[in-house]
Formats: sequence, structure tokens, C-alpha cells
Amino acid sequence: MKCKNWPVGVCSWSLQTDVPSVAKVMQDLGLEHVHLGVGEAVGEAGRACLEAIKAQDWTITCTMIGFPQEDYSTLERIKVTGGVVPDDTWESNRQMVLGALDVTAELGVKYLSMHAGFIDETDKAHAEKVTKRIKLLADAAADKGVMFLLETGQEAAEELAHFLEKLDHNFVGVNFDPANMILYDKGNPIDAVRTLAPWIRHLHVKDATRTKEPGTWGAEVPWGDGEVGIAEFLKVLEEIEFDGAMAIEREAGDQRVDDIKLAIERLTAV
Repeated sequence: MKCKNWPVGVCSWSLQTDVPSVAKVMQDLGLEHVHLGVGEAVGEAGRACLEAIKAQDWTITCTMIGFPQEDYSTLERIKVTGGVVPDDTWESNRQMVLGALDVTAELGVKYLSMHAGFIDETDKAHAEKVTKRIKLLADAAADKGVMFLLETGQEAAEELAHFLEKLDHNFVGVNFDPANMILYDKGNPIDAVRTLAPWIRHLHVKDATRTKEPGTWGAEVPWGDGEVGIAEFLKVLEEIEFDGAMAIEREAGDQRVDDIKLAIERLTAV
């Protein structure tokens, strides 16, 4: 399935279920592409899950790893618990990423995405720590022939671009999520696409409305009901000559499959 020339898939974790059930929903929706969460497939304990993944006739456009300590209850909580930031979980998280890289390489997938956490270059010591950890993981990704994708939202696009320019790593790119720019109140997603264009390799289809109370979350809504703007978003992707895949992500609401179906309808109608 495609939107214009871009393959359309779904984020497996949006469906909150196991591999066979993800496969069933994808079949029902006519999807062949997936952005695949691989946390449960890492290590010897994940071998059965990995084998179940291999049994599917999917095109995996990217894998994803998240961390158990992450607390998204408030913006302040995710700032201190997100990604590679917390010191007390760094070693276990590093091992999780290395395991996810092994899985990604074994599946023959070229991208692994994650929320690396707030970079925050206003705090020099913090930024140096996060930079060192991201570089270490990116070097490990390079050894596996996998590109490490940082997901957008936790910094303004200009801040992330500045970080990426300084990092200057051939195996670090961006998984662009337009809704996250709104949810975190970090600027206009259309402008952000232009700013981050040199690094965007993969993206999410997700929509949101901006908060009216600074320091609080915006609200995720079905694709096309928020402030991203379908026509404007697709136009800017053409403008930057984006040639990757797009994965529908739905992390809120109690009718996720219906919302994903609606997103498919709206993407394929253009």
C-alpha cells in the first residue's frame, strides 16, 4: 500500500498485541509494511518472538526499541526518565539497544529507531553525557550496518539539527514524527521537516493538537483531525524529495484499529 510513492505501514506497538495478532490486523487492513517494536525479541528469552517475526511475510521498514524506566505521565517526568539520560539504567539500556541491533541486523533491516531522550545543550555536562552515549550506540549500529534513527519532538528542529551537525555521524539519522513537534510544543512540524531534511530517513503518520497550558502535553488525535495538516505535510515531503517509508502510529484512544484504518483512507485518497 502506498501514499503517492511512499510505502504505508503501521507501528506494531500501536496495536498493543502479539506478533500473530499484529499480522492479522495488518492483513485485514491490507498492510505489508511495519515499523516493528523489537523489545520482546531481544536475547535468548526473545528467540520465540523473533522466530514468529521471521515467519511473517512483512517488509520491516524500521525497528524500534523503548525502555522500561520511561515515564510519560508529564513532560518533566519524561525529561528525567527518557532514553539514555538516566544514569541508573544506562548500562541495562545500553545492553537492550545492543540486543535490538542484533535483532535488526538478523532481520536484514537497515534502521533502528528510539527516543534518545532530551539532549538539552543548555546544560553542558548533560549534553556531553548524552552525546557520548548516543555516539557509542551509533558506533555499535555502524558495526552492524544499521542506521540509528533519533525520533523527533523532544527538541526544536533547529536544536536537533545543531546536535546532528556537531555529532557528524554517518550512521545517525531521524525518524520524523510530526505530531511530537506539537505534543511537546517544539514548533511547526512543516518547518521542522525542512530543517531536518538532510537526516530524515523514516517517518510516523500521527496527528495532535497543541496544549494551551505551557509545560503540559498536547493531545494526540486521529490523523487529519489535528494541526499537522495532511496536504501541507505531504507537500513538504515532496519538496525535500523524501524517499523513505511512513508508518501510522496511534498511541491514544480506545479504537486504534479504526483510527489506523481512517489514516489509511486519508493517505490513499490524495
